[in-house]
Amino acid sequence: MRAHSLRLRLLLAAAFAVLIAMLIAWFVMTWLFARHIERRVAMELENEAIILLADLKLDASQEPQVDEGPANPRFNLPSSGLYWQVSNAQGMQRSRSLWDESLPLPTPVPPLSAWRTRSIDGPFGQRLFLLERSISLSPDTPPILLQLAQDKVLQYVARKEFGRDLGLFLAILGAVLIAAAALQVSVGLKPLRKLRHELLNLQSHPASRLTDTHPREIAPLIDAINRLADAREADLTRAKRRAADLAHSLKTPLAALEAQSNRARAAGASEAADGIEHAISAMTAAVYAELGRLRVDTVRNNLYASASSPQEAAEQIVGVIEHTAIGESLVFNIDIPASLRVPVPLDDLKELLGALLENAARFARRQVCMRGQMAADGKVELQIEDDGLGLDAATLYTLQHRGKLDEAGPGHQGLGLIIARDLVEATNGQIQLAHSALGGLKILLTWSAPQRTD
Repeated sequence: MRAHSLRLRLLLAAAFAVLIAMLIAWFVMTWLFARHIERRVAMELENEAIILLADLKLDASQEPQVDEGPANPRFNLPSSGLYWQVSNAQGMQRSRSLWDESLPLPTPVPPLSAWRTRSIDGPFGQRLFLLERSISLSPDTPPILLQLAQDKVLQYVARKEFGRDLGLFLAILGAVLIAAAALQVSVGLKPLRKLRHELLNLQSHPASRLTDTHPREIAPLIDAINRLADAREADLTRAKRRAADLAHSLKTPLAALEAQSNRARAAGASEAADGIEHAISAMTAAVYAELGRLRVDTVRNNLYASASSPQEAAEQIVGVIEHTAIGESLVFNIDIPASLRVPVPLDDLKELLGALLENAARFARRQVCMRGQMAADGKVELQIEDDGLGLDAATLYTLQHRGKLDEAGPGHQGLGLIIARDLVEATNGQIQLAHSALGGLKILLTWSAPQRTD
C-alpha cells in the first residue's frame, strides 16, 4: 500500500485504537483482579477473626487472652506469612507465627463498628495485607485492637500470572480485532474501487459519465466529476468547432490571394508575387500548426484505451492521396497484417498516418512503402519510407527533438512530421527519423502492444 493510501491510514488508525484499547483493558482488568483478590483475602481474614473472637477474653488485669486461636497451622509456623495479634493498653498477645515480632499499631485506632484494611511493611521484611478493628467484649471493659495480616507475595504472584495470561489473550483478541477492522475497511472502501473503474472508463470514453449507484457520502464528488467532464467535453467541442470554422473561413481568402499572386506573376510582377506567396505560405503554416496543436491537445487530454487497425487506416488514407496531384504518379506499397492493432483510436491514427503519408508522398519520387509488425519485445511497429531526397542530420535532429509546430519553416517544411511527432507522443508512443534504404526518409513508430479487453 502507498504511503498516502486511505486504506493504510484507516488500518493504522484502527490498529492504534485497538492497541490503546487493549493496553487500557490490560491495566484496568489487572487492577480489578488485584482488588478482587484483596476482597477475597479480607473475607478469609474476617472468618479467621470470628474464630479468634470466640476464644478472646480478658484476664483479671484486663489483658487480652486467647486460649487456642484459629486452627490454621500457618499461625503456628514462624514467619509463615499469616499472623494475628490482639492488644490493648494493658497488654498484647500474638500468634506463634510472629515469634518475637509484632504488628505495628495504627494511629489513630480504628473505630469499633467497622473493619479496616491497609497494606503495611511487617516483620521479616514482608509486605502485609492487614485487617484490623477495635472491639469491646462488654460495655465496661476497655476496647481491644484485633489485627490479622497475610503476606502479599501470593497476591503479587497471582496478579503477575493473571496479567501474563490476560496479556496473551488480549494480544490474540487485538489481532482478531485488527483483522476485523481490515475487513471492515475493505468492505467500506469497496465502492471506491467501483468508482476507480468508472473513472478509468471515463478516461477511455469521454462521453461516458459516472453512475449514481454509489453511496450517499460520495454523491457530491460524483456530481462534481460529472459536471467537470461535461464542461471539459463542451470546451473541447467548442475548440474543435472554432478551429474548423477558422480553417474554412481562411480557405477562401487564401485562395483569393493565391489567384492574385498568379495574376501578378502573369503580369510580370514576380517580386510582388513572391511576397504574396510567401505570406500565403506563412499563413497556411500557421493555420495548419494551430489545427495540429489543437488535435494534439485533444488526444493528450483523452487517454483512450481502444485499439485500431493500421491497415484499415493506411488503406483509407492512400485511397485519398492517390487521387491527388502529388499521389497519382506514385506507387504505394502497404504490408501490414490485418490482425495488427495499435493502442490508438482509428480517427487519431488516421490523423497521424495521414500527416506522415502525405509528407512522404510530397517528397517521394516514385514510391512510398509502409510496413507494420509486432516486434520481438512485444511492441507494435509501423514503418514509413519514401525514395525522395531525405533530410540532413541536423534537420532530422531538429524535427525529432526540438522542432515545434510554429517552427516548421517556409512552405510548412516538416510541419507534417512535427504534428505526427506530437501526436505519437500524446498517444504514449515513440517516433524515430532516419535515412531510408530507398534514399529518402524512414519513419519508425512504436507503441506498447494494446491490452486485450476480452
